[in-house]
Amino acid sequence: MSAPMIPFIDLKAQYQALKPEIHARIERVLEHGQFILGPEVRELEDRLAAYTGAKHCITVASGTEALLISLMALGIGPGDEVITTPFTFVATAEVIVLVGATPVFVDIEPDTCNIDPRLIAAKIGPRTKAIMPVSLYGQPADMDAINAIAARHGHLPVVEDAAQSFGATYRGRQSGNLSTLGCTSFFPSKPLGCYGDGGAIFTSDDALAQACREIRVHGQSQRYVHTRIGVGGRMDTLQCAIVLAKLDRFDQEIAQRQAVARRYHELLTTDEHGSTRITENPENIRVHPCKSVAKPLPWPQDDRTSVFAQYTLRVQDRDALQARLHQAGIPTAVHYPVPLNEQPAYAHLCCPDCTPVAQQIAREVMSLPMHPDLTEDQQDLIVRALQAA
Repeated sequence: MSAPMIPFIDLKAQYQALKPEIHARIERVLEHGQFILGPEVRELEDRLAAYTGAKHCITVASGTEALLISLMALGIGPGDEVITTPFTFVATAEVIVLVGATPVFVDIEPDTCNIDPRLIAAKIGPRTKAIMPVSLYGQPADMDAINAIAARHGHLPVVEDAAQSFGATYRGRQSGNLSTLGCTSFFPSKPLGCYGDGGAIFTSDDALAQACREIRVHGQSQRYVHTRIGVGGRMDTLQCAIVLAKLDRFDQEIAQRQAVARRYHELLTTDEHGSTRITENPENIRVHPCKSVAKPLPWPQDDRTSVFAQYTLRVQDRDALQARLHQAGIPTAVHYPVPLNEQPAYAHLCCPDCTPVAQQIAREVMSLPMHPDLTEDQQDLIVRALQAA
């Protein structure tokens, strides 16, 4: 019989901590009845813009919609190419295809699993109209390097897919405000999540912001005046209210996530002298590194922070390890098991061998439970289960 499961993401614990604030915010919306583009929408946009330092924030129906609307605002369409990573959730490439353009996949760095800037320039051609890096697992991509490449090639726009990294920083600047446009998601499991779908676009370009606002309401510049092709892409007022309730606690939760990640890292690695690190847990059971079984991705570089949307390892014999951990009550996840250029819908765009690092990483990555309320006792159980495996 399997042991009781430790939550992979504990949204119930977060809800209990914020219950009065969440209920008060929801009740306020129910009282005023402005369920579409109500006052909470503008309040959230103003607060998120201030948080990131971007001039504009445009809330939208999902992280996918944020990416789609951004490409539409840039005028990207049939015949165009957008450079991106194959190691991401499918939405990143999906929106490129939906506007009629072609994704061009560039391999990833083995340490961050983000797109490798050194390989981008070789893939830029006359049809390249944008670069879309993904800030994976909570850590921004090397955005200055990417922006510099874009500038050298005709000032290509750069769209950061920051669905997993909202709240992280890069050289002192907030993820989402590192390029022409930044997009994030408020999917419930994200570091800052709502209770359904939601997302946001960030930019300091007035014209792009106006285009995004019009596109999200069917291309309207004013009521029943449609100046461009658009979509029904608004974020519900209720979902904005929920994010507002969570926002005051967000920095605290980021700090808790980083503390959980730091402790994982200390339990699962050796010290700077190569000696085995041993940590005493509350039951005085000695927890040793599991280096032969699971190796954490390197700690974020000094120029950036991570919000640890996931805590991810590279492991051997992943299927067997996951099965053993499941029996011990430890849930795991794989982000992502198949690179996009090996997916049936996209395989014709690039041969799998063109992205060998992504191909290798996809066979090895495995994420452990990660959320702000993960206890030290739970972490010790997780690491002991890895040892037993």
